[in-house]
Amino acid sequence: MECLRTDFTEVWVRSEVAPLIRFADCVRSIASTGLDLLGLPDTIPLPGLLERLRSFDSIVSWYGSNRPGFREQVEKFELPFQFLDALPPAGERIHCADFFLKQAGCSARAVPRIPLPPAPRGDFAVIHPFSGSRRKNWPLDRFRDLALRLSFPVQWSAGPEEALDHAVRIESLWDLACWLATARLYIGNDSGITHLAAAVGTPVVAIFGPTDPAVWAPRGECVEVVAGNLDQITVDQVLAATDRLLPCDPRRRNS
Repeated sequence: MECLRTDFTEVWVRSEVAPLIRFADCVRSIASTGLDLLGLPDTIPLPGLLERLRSFDSIVSWYGSNRPGFREQVEKFELPFQFLDALPPAGERIHCADFFLKQAGCSARAVPRIPLPPAPRGDFAVIHPFSGSRRKNWPLDRFRDLALRLSFPVQWSAGPEEALDHAVRIESLWDLACWLATARLYIGNDSGITHLAAAVGTPVVAIFGPTDPAVWAPRGECVEVVAGNLDQITVDQVLAATDRLLPCDPRRRNS
């Protein structure tokens, strides 16, 4: 999206992601615009929606690329949309960030970054033992064993509906990003929160099982990926990855 920036750039995204978008001139949640209703059966566009969409010179959209009804409405109302694929092609081992950047017409290697206000680094690790799918989760008992073997304190992180006693739960992604940026280390599965930690510059150990890290791993100077059959990845393997990362601080390198 930053690559596509022009003299005036407006970004429409999911409401929870909106606080992370800092480069645009205007940011709106999709739900607040009524765009999510376009193309649904027995619905009509909200007043002003079509006029607002027609006011743009160009609309580059990953949203709706897999919704035929949505695309039909866009064509019917002659809206200036260009639809891009929401996922890399099956079997193509291109990193997702590079794939999106290539679609946008840029050739640089993509390393997502979220700029945050300066904050001191604390002496603690964050462990987020969840993801969007249970099949991507390393066993919780191994995370607990790992936490006991780290040489500094651990803060556990979880979402609102993830069962974990004494976990830090921060609903706002912006506030969560600011907190993750103060951690000495982050350890987690293949998840959006793991990508968020890497994007704010925290050293990250990412544990991958069924998904391909060549496509989906977070990127950064201080990222270690431990990949394999999740049932066979040992605590020693993950602990070794944390030891390799501890001296790494991208903020010190970039100062």
